[in-house]
Amino acid sequence: MPIEVTSAITLADDEVQVRAVRASGPGGQHVNKVSTAIELRFDVAGSPSLTERVRTNLSKLAGSRLTQDGVLVLVSQEHRSQELNRQAALERLFELIREAAKPPPPPRKKTRPTYASKLKRLDGKARRGAVKAKRGRVRGDD
Repeated sequence: MPIEVTSAITLADDEVQVRAVRASGPGGQHVNKVSTAIELRFDVAGSPSLTERVRTNLSKLAGSRLTQDGVLVLVSQEHRSQELNRQAALERLFELIREAAKPPPPPRKKTRPTYASKLKRLDGKARRGAVKAKRGRVRGDD
């Protein structure tokens, strides 16, 4: 069953590998027996569902979570339930893909300062210069 990330991007089931692993950190005897953490792997470089632009953006967004082979690795262990961790990991993957799929911002339009702002700037410079010109040695009528 395909997974819909956005209206334009749909991932096949076999593109996302989900594996249960043991969670790290404190937790007593129970944490050593159960595998509630989830390790999600998604092959960014080899995914046919992504366009080249989305693939490049996703690689930049992934940062250190991307392996040398172009595989995105997400680990989720914030919940005590394996199913909640699976949903959290998938949601983080979808959020990264949605962020990578956003169109680039339009180029900046060059603007020029208004005549009034130029006058205001020059007036301010003149005032500041006048204040500085009044500084200096005091000359008396000696």
